[in-house]
Amino acid sequence: MPTVNEGVPVDQKHRTIAPALDRRSLLRSGAYAALAVPALGALASCGDGGGGGEAGDGTGELKLLYMGDATQQETFQTLFDSFQESHPDITVNASGIASGDWATFGNTVATRIAGGERADIISVATEGQRLMSSKGLFEPLDDLIERDHDETQDFYDNISPRLGEWLDTYGSPDGSTYFVPGGYNTVVMYLNRQVFEDAGVQIPDTDWTWDEFRTVAETIKEETGAFITTAGAGFPFGQILPWLFSNGASTLSEDWATATFNSPEAIEAAEFVKGLVDDELVPQPGGEFDGATQYQRGSLASLTGGRYTLPDVRRLEMVEQTKIVNFPHKAGPGTPIGWDGWSIFQASPNKEAAWTFLKWLMTIEASEYYAEQGGTNVPVREDVASSEAFLGNAPEGTELIATAIEFATPVPSPDQQAQVDVEVNKGWEAAILGNQPVEEALNAANEAMQGLL
Repeated sequence: MPTVNEGVPVDQKHRTIAPALDRRSLLRSGAYAALAVPALGALASCGDGGGGGEAGDGTGELKLLYMGDATQQETFQTLFDSFQESHPDITVNASGIASGDWATFGNTVATRIAGGERADIISVATEGQRLMSSKGLFEPLDDLIERDHDETQDFYDNISPRLGEWLDTYGSPDGSTYFVPGGYNTVVMYLNRQVFEDAGVQIPDTDWTWDEFRTVAETIKEETGAFITTAGAGFPFGQILPWLFSNGASTLSEDWATATFNSPEAIEAAEFVKGLVDDELVPQPGGEFDGATQYQRGSLASLTGGRYTLPDVRRLEMVEQTKIVNFPHKAGPGTPIGWDGWSIFQASPNKEAAWTFLKWLMTIEASEYYAEQGGTNVPVREDVASSEAFLGNAPEGTELIATAIEFATPVPSPDQQAQVDVEVNKGWEAAILGNQPVEEALNAANEAMQGLL
């Protein structure tokens, strides 16, 4: 996290075109609190201040850092309170850092640690994991995972093999495990049953193609006047990458070293979305269209998002009126995925207590508790993601947010991610609004992105 990156309500997210927002920003409002997923590593010697080797719970105070504001802290606090009920000898003091991007967050944390500030645990999303783990701030966890095999094995047996591979590839600069995964997010579509019924259109079972999506959009517009969904730039994870990934394209190569935003497949995706804008099948990007309100009123047929969209659907009392399906595809099913992970600082004076906290996060009880208390990400444990704790009080099809991991692509997160996303947003905006020819707009963005890389 999955990125963690996340805090704008659904209605604001769908108004763009707007400045770049990462997934953690979106979470702050409860809209995208993607406690997404991280990676795992090797912590040699634990003990109260590092060293030693005997397993134990540890005691004392733990200082935890994450990117987020007071609103997001309310969501996490329920989790921390539950931990302290079962571990009264350990106190968790959490501190949210309001940063606009992961580079700023990482630099802020590094500066604080260099200045002598104590921190024990940190939560980092996909967009910041490789950058921050490369700074040498975190303790490897592999030895602890192996030492406490009886407690950790059930957890690792219950996470997707794909996630494990991504954590090795994108969450570590040296092959060590630095993060314990917490959850993830993919992108799906929340469909308004009433709008489809009024238009006489059958809701897809789980999957649909771009052509089918376009046909449905035309019928809904003709029969009800409603827009099919929203389109914009400013939030690549939810607004741009799904169109690219569902056509076999991306903004960057698999190793995040080469810009690929002007590939034929990416150009085709932008031209498709531009067609939706030109034919007024989506509201004009950059306006004041309130997506959440219009969804409730029946003027918008769908909301695009991940688990982070659910709090707004619940707030609008639209759970029963909503069905979730996969994002429409051209070349094949596709969605971005971002995850969050928890790591222990090398300089922590209380590593054993910190490890106790991370082990508790791995338990089925902790995962269920967070899911039930309003967690806005998919539990990393597959047994919990398929349970009532995750599926209860949620629309039909909610399981698709979890199963989309099987065809998902990690959100591109180079060290220069914040600056690269600015160029992605600018290029996409120019393309879908017709400010420049599509190919020209993406060529210019691609050149600027490569210069940053």
